[in-house]
Amino acid sequence: MNILTLILSYLTGSISFALVIGKIFYKKDIRKFGSGNLGATNAYRVLGVKAGLIVAVADILKGTFACLLPLILGSSVHPILCGLLAILGHIFSVFARFKGGKAVATATGVFLFLTPLGVFVAFVIFVLTLLLTKYVSLSSMLASVSLIGYSLLFEDKVIIALSLLISVSIIILHRQNIKRLINGTESKIVDRQ
Repeated sequence: MNILTLILSYLTGSISFALVIGKIFYKKDIRKFGSGNLGATNAYRVLGVKAGLIVAVADILKGTFACLLPLILGSSVHPILCGLLAILGHIFSVFARFKGGKAVATATGVFLFLTPLGVFVAFVIFVLTLLLTKYVSLSSMLASVSLIGYSLLFEDKVIIALSLLISVSIIILHRQNIKRLINGTESKIVDRQ
């Protein structure tokens, strides 16, 4: 049962809602448009606001669902391990030739299970940054950093370590965005391709 839990956690994370929604409802493979990324931001730019929101919510929920799998299946696997596997599945999806998104939404779902108030703080930072700058990438990175700050103040060592790991990973996955932000060529959320 533990092995099944681990496999299902990865497979849950591997479900690319951006790809599924794009192909079924819009007849588009979003890997061929915009940034080519299988995430909510590219879904928004390529498919529209409705699709972007649906992808974001679905990606968040799959992170939370993966953490719930040990409870659902009655296994002894730690929810954090399931969450990490879901995040890896999103980044390296077995259903999309091991390519995926940057896992911001999926990681949000994992932390929503682990520290709901921390996610609320990060969400406020995300929204404020987005309203001020219109950059999703910058908003995502600052939100992840704010989660580290919250964890340092209110969470245990395990959550602190996880927030550090995930935040560093998110920043690394956004390295091209960072270059564009520095060069002034990063796309704003108001841009539609």
